[in-house]
Amino acid sequence: MPGVLVSVLVALAAQFVAEHYAAPAMLMALLFGIALNFLSEPGPTVDGIAFTARTVLRIGVAMLGARISVDLFLSLGWGLIALLVFGTAATILFGLAFARVFGRGPRFAVLTAGAVAICGASAAMAIAAVLPRDDRSERNLLFTVLGVTLLSTIAMILYPILTNALGFDDRVAGIFIGATVHDVAQVVGAGFSISEEAGETSTLVKLIRVSLLGPVVVLITLAWRNTATGDRGDAPPAIPGFLVGFLVFAGLNSAGLIPDWLGAVLARASGWALLAAIAAVGMKTDLRKVLQVGGGAIALIVGETLFLAALVLGGLYVLGIAG
Repeated sequence: MPGVLVSVLVALAAQFVAEHYAAPAMLMALLFGIALNFLSEPGPTVDGIAFTARTVLRIGVAMLGARISVDLFLSLGWGLIALLVFGTAATILFGLAFARVFGRGPRFAVLTAGAVAICGASAAMAIAAVLPRDDRSERNLLFTVLGVTLLSTIAMILYPILTNALGFDDRVAGIFIGATVHDVAQVVGAGFSISEEAGETSTLVKLIRVSLLGPVVVLITLAWRNTATGDRGDAPPAIPGFLVGFLVFAGLNSAGLIPDWLGAVLARASGWALLAAIAAVGMKTDLRKVLQVGGGAIALIVGETLFLAALVLGGLYVLGIAG
């Protein structure tokens, strides 16, 4: 319990700073957690921190499913849905190919590319939960969360300027932002900085990307079970319970069995669970180890981000949505 309470306290502090100083809550929780790394050493908080970083994380990812529904999917049209699905798959494949240039393994490539392609820090934590673990797993997760959060913040500032320079109307600008910015909070910030229509559109598109989290993590789990050899570690177990929970919540919401008020409660609870989990991950990881990832890792995650942006931009013109 002491470790859980410490993680929750850090999450509360991060949320306070985010609300009062316009800083990304995930980034604040991560940095505060890193500053409290000594709490993960043997003592009264170590077990609770580990529990929060693992179990509370899975609970938070499962509850994300309550935000997803079939109606949400269909509201955008099949052309745009196809672009989002293709963009997700292509970004992950690009990451796997590009990682070889910098001598990075497939686990690191899938982790960073999945975070970029789907929903930033939340996707990184979900993917990390099903990848085989080694002594670099927590370091790589921390780097990925830090990287996608910083890149999301930069995109939140630059992408509205880019869409204006390209002459996009509010709807197209919202689609581009929702399809390219990594974290939900930064999508909302960037979209509503343009207009209310752009904000609502970007949020809707982003939720479609979030809905791809379940299928992608299932495929990653199955792929590693079938190909776990060499440096890939042992195969993970069958489809984990938190993914089943994600799909169950999504199914219930699609069937209209989750009232709006309950959906809002679950979404809020999911956000707090993930915030506490990333604080715990920060506390478990030594920053000196994160800095050891090197410039190649930075180039990889930046390259994946630019690839996704270019692909979506081209897709919008091909589909006739832009231009």
